[in-house]
Amino acid sequence: MAIGPRRLLALDEVHQAVTFAWKDYAQGARRKTMTLGLGEFVRRFCLHLLPARFVKIRHFGFLSPRQRRKSVAQARALLGSGIPQPTPTPSPTVPAAAPEPEPAHTCPHCGSARLILIEILNPERGSPAVPCDSS
Repeated sequence: MAIGPRRLLALDEVHQAVTFAWKDYAQGARRKTMTLGLGEFVRRFCLHLLPARFVKIRHFGFLSPRQRRKSVAQARALLGSGIPQPTPTPSPTVPAAAPEPEPAHTCPHCGSARLILIEILNPERGSPAVPCDSS
């Protein structure tokens, strides 16, 4: 749910404005209120809608963002394994051949060559799959 009914505080039909509550996490999660025109409110609301067939995944429990670092470290300690260390490769006695050329597309995070590039999309924020008419 993009915004719950408890956070909607007022609708000013004369000025065509909506007042709602929000948390300012930059200031220690202080609760604040904001008033926006209906058009801007609907535009911002539509930024939180997922395109058709997309599913939002929220991590909770030990994988929640607030607990992840501590609980994953604790799980590793309980399992008896620390942070995985790369295994050293033995040095060859015969001079190695020239290294193979790196594939054109590798994963920017893990370096895997299994990345198959299908299409590069330009990041466009605010263009949901379902049109959101604010007029």
